[in-house]
Amino acid sequence: MSASRALAADSALKVPPLAARACRMRGRRVYLEIDDRREISFPVTKYATLSYASQVELETIHLSRDGHAIAWANLDEVIQVDDVARNVFVHTARPSVGGGPH
Repeated sequence: MSASRALAADSALKVPPLAARACRMRGRRVYLEIDDRREISFPVTKYATLSYASQVELETIHLSRDGHAIAWANLDEVIQVDDVARNVFVHTARPSVGGGPH
């Protein structure tokens, strides 16, 4: 196989990361409408930060990173849509503003 055909085959296998069109809370469950019109959900108990948050805090959910992640206004949690779709539930801290201590 030529190098150009191998490169074309490799790039054809790469799937772009999923993005969400919308996100919402229903009780203690997060719902994501995926760009291909699928809906996926998960309980907040998958993340310690969300488990201990009040319902008012959870309702501040919003899309981030062009729909590729979800975040909350006052909580230190950013969740990748791809991770949720693959049932991978890992904590990702929000990047600090200002670059840290001086």
